[in-house]
Order: sequence, then structure tokens, then C-alpha cells
Amino acid sequence: MNRVHWTVTACIAVQLLTACEGSGNLPSEHPVSDGIEEKSSLYQEPGLSKYEQPIQLSFVRENNDALEEMLSQLPGETLEDNRWTQLYEDVLGIRIKYDWTAWSSIYSRKLGASLASGDIPDIVRVNASQLRVLSNAGLIQDLTQVYNDYATPLTRKVLSQEGSGPFDTATINGRLMAIPETTSSIEGAMFIWIRTDWLDLLGLKPPQSMDDVLAISKAFTERDPDGNGRRDTYGLALTKYLWDPVMGLTGFMAGYNAYPGIWIKDKSGKLVYGGIQPEVKTALQELQEMYRTGQLDREFGFKDGVKASKQIENEQIGMLYGEQWSSFLVQTSREHNWQAEWKAFPLVSGSGSAPKVPLPFSTNQFLAVRKGYEHPEALVKLFNLHLEKNWGVTGDYETYYNAPQAVWKLSPVTPYPVLKNLEAFRQLEEFRLTGNAAVLKDEAKTIQKRIAAYEAGGKESETGWGWNLTYGASGAFSILDQYEKNNQLLYESFVGAPTETMIEKQNILYNLQINAFLDIIQGRPIGQFDEFAAQWNKLGGEQITAEVNQWYAEKGGAGK
Repeated sequence: MNRVHWTVTACIAVQLLTACEGSGNLPSEHPVSDGIEEKSSLYQEPGLSKYEQPIQLSFVRENNDALEEMLSQLPGETLEDNRWTQLYEDVLGIRIKYDWTAWSSIYSRKLGASLASGDIPDIVRVNASQLRVLSNAGLIQDLTQVYNDYATPLTRKVLSQEGSGPFDTATINGRLMAIPETTSSIEGAMFIWIRTDWLDLLGLKPPQSMDDVLAISKAFTERDPDGNGRRDTYGLALTKYLWDPVMGLTGFMAGYNAYPGIWIKDKSGKLVYGGIQPEVKTALQELQEMYRTGQLDREFGFKDGVKASKQIENEQIGMLYGEQWSSFLVQTSREHNWQAEWKAFPLVSGSGSAPKVPLPFSTNQFLAVRKGYEHPEALVKLFNLHLEKNWGVTGDYETYYNAPQAVWKLSPVTPYPVLKNLEAFRQLEEFRLTGNAAVLKDEAKTIQKRIAAYEAGGKESETGWGWNLTYGASGAFSILDQYEKNNQLLYESFVGAPTETMIEKQNILYNLQINAFLDIIQGRPIGQFDEFAAQWNKLGGEQITAEVNQWYAEKGGAGK
């Protein structure tokens, strides 16, 4: 394909390179429907029509060991020639090409350099900051009309499950500049994962308040729950990143009404950054005491998730905060001790009342079309067919999603219904109540097979242990179901495109916060929190807060 090379200023280049780490409403002439009504009319949709002459569509691609391992199990399939690329060509007349691929260790840097030089593929996956910079530089196309004209009812339904936030982020100066690959905010919900065999051994009850959490942490540290006669266990797992989805502090902080990673509404209705609110100071003081008394690993500030998880495997950890998939992490402790038992519990608060469960806005991947590409609608068509073949009327889940390998990863676009896992749990609950297996759709059916293997016992039972802890009758999703029914979910209030000051200052402010919190936990005076908050405001936070509230006012003060 012909390529357009652009001269980009040094300022833009720097912004794109540093953004590698991690608005207006759409016209509504096509309302969201409940799904495709008739199988016979499915491919009459403009968004699923085939080009008379095949077109080529170029991407760039991140590679990793897991993807290579999967391809080794799929004879005859490669990254560029597989069931998905063949489907897109056969049904849509779109030939997928990769300009380059790179291993995860260098992909972000290579992408940043490519974007900064203006040498981008026909379709490029970017984060929110990169999207704004590319839009400001005039490197990508307005997709507002393309989405309105070509998105199928199923695509509209799926991409609306996160509310308007993903489209708000992708909309710059009233124009939709990319299609969001929506990610599930609700699955960012936190749970307390506790070794229940240790609870039983020490005569402890599941926590009902933060005082109980602190008491359990102290007992797990001091009362030799592994029975080896040495003080080598810790009350709470923690990594140096603090906000990791497992072994992070998000759930612990929520117990003190502290939400350090998200924008929230204050009592006046204005948006404020949770990381500088006084409730965080209270939580940090408790963590400082836990560190002083040995309940946190003295070296946690040097350990990433991989190193910290080794302590779980080696039975040195009895409690952690984490998302629903933490079950598969804690299962490693059973490699040394098959009697190790864990369970997810709901978050608790200092007062004992049900706390709010923070849900950071999680959609951070957007697919943009380079300026000058002739067929921008091809991107929407890929979205349409990917969703249709996995969750539509003509879906073939066991061929295109789980075969049993995660073959959905072979597609260059990977949208999915963000509520699919919670819906699978609800199907499983209905099955458990009624015994009617017909209520189980493809994903729930597969999960039930694994839970059944666990319940049956025997040598295959271990394969279902983690699945049962997540999807079982008293698993993590049963708690998430209650969170939602009890109105405990606290969605982030700012879901717009990054503001200009955010793009410039967000990495500085993030590192400032992490370093201040690490210092305080490890013993610096608690008064350092106030110094951090003042510095955060001075270094750009105050201006960002003004920009965020300007966005909020323009939205009418209405967020999710």
C-alpha cells in the first residue's frame, strides 16, 4: 500500500515516545438493538459486506512467548495466515498484512518511534495520549460517519456496555478519531483473597471490618501459620507498583474510603483526584505500621508481580487484594501443599459498613486509521465480524474464540462484550438453581466442565480448582454480583480524552505519587503526604484538575 510520511515536530515526537507506557457525543440515528434478529439477513448488513476486489489492510503487531506457544499447537497457522485472516478475506475481502512485529520487551519503544516519525500502518492501536497527539498532528482520520454507517447492531450493543466513556475518550473536538477496544471496568473490582486453612488453623473468622483485616494480617505474620517454627510469613502481599491488579493496594485503600488511582466527585460535586485526598493519608499510616511490624515484606519495594508471586507459591503469604483471576495465582501455593485453601471475600471498611468498590476507567486501547487510507470502514467491518463469529447469531465459539487455545488472539482486532464473564457466572447460577443445561452458552458451558471436574475429585480436579474459586456458587463473581446489586460499584468520574496537561505531566505526577507512597509506607514521616499533595498540585495537578472539571461541566456534570 502507498504510505504517507509526515514531518512531525520534535515536541510531538517526545510526547508519542513518552506515552508508550501506560469530546462530543456520537450521532444516534442508528439506535442500539438487542442483537441481530434474523440469521438470513445477517450478511446484508453494510458492515459485513464483501469488497468486490480484495483490499489490503496493514497493522503492526506485538508478539510474545504465549502467542508463539499457541501457534506451535496450531499446525499450518501463522500470525499472518490463520483462521482469522482467512475469515476476514473470505467474508469481507480484507487481506491482513503486518508491516512489522516486535517482542513485548521492545514493542512499545518501537511503536513510539514509528508514530513519532509519522510512519504508521493503515490501522494503528494506540493509547489515549498517543491518540490525542496523532489527532492534533492531523495524522489520522475522523471516523464519526464511518462508525454510524457501518457498525452493526451487535457491535453497537457491545461497545456501549461501558457507557459513553470509551467514545468520550476517543472523541476529540467533537470528532470520533478512533474505535475503542472497550475493556471491562467492572472486572477491575477488588476482592480480599485469604488462605482459609490458615484462618481455621488460627481460629480466626473472615473479616467484617478493616480492624479484622489488620488482626488477620498480624496473626498470619506472628503465629506461624505454616507450622515450620520460623517467622517467615507475611500478613499481606504487596508489589512495588502498588496498584497492580493482584497484590496491589487499591482494595485495601478502599477500606478507608480512599481511591488514589481515580477521579471522584467531592461533596460539592466537583471532580478531584483521589490520590491527594486525606483518606489516603489514613490508609498509608496503617500500612506504615504493618511494614514496621514485619507484616509486609521488607523488600516489597524491589519486587514486581513475578517475584512477589513466588512468596505465594512458597506459602509465605496468607492474604492479598486482587481481581477475580487471582484464583489462578494463589493456586500456585497448592504445588507445595495440596491442602492449601483460598477463598475470595468482599471488601470491608473501617466502619464495618459496605464500602464503595473503585473501578478505574480501563479502556486504554484505540484503533485509528491513518490519514489518506481509502477504506476507513474496513476497521469497523473487522470489529463487526470478530464479534459476530464469537457472540453473534452465526457464532462459532469453539473455532474462533477458544479451540481450546485462545485463538481469538490471532485476530488483529479483539473486541469483546465487557460483561461476558459476569453474564457467564449468572448463567452458571441459573444452571445450579434449575439444573437446566440449556441456559449455558458457549463460555459458561466450557467453565462448567472445569468446575464439574473439580467437584468430581480425582486427578483432574485440580484443573477446575481456580475456576471454582472464580465462578463457583461462592466464588469471586458471586461477590461481584452482590457489589452491583448493592450499588457498591464506584465508577471513575473522568472518562474523557487526556487533557493537554495530562499528556505533558502525567508520567511525572505518577512517579511522584508512587515514590511518596513508597517512602511513607517504609517509614518516612506521615507529614510527607501533605508535602506530596502540595507538590502534585504545583507540578501540574492543579491545572489538570481545572481541565478535568471543564470537561465535566461541558458534559453537563453527567458521568457514569
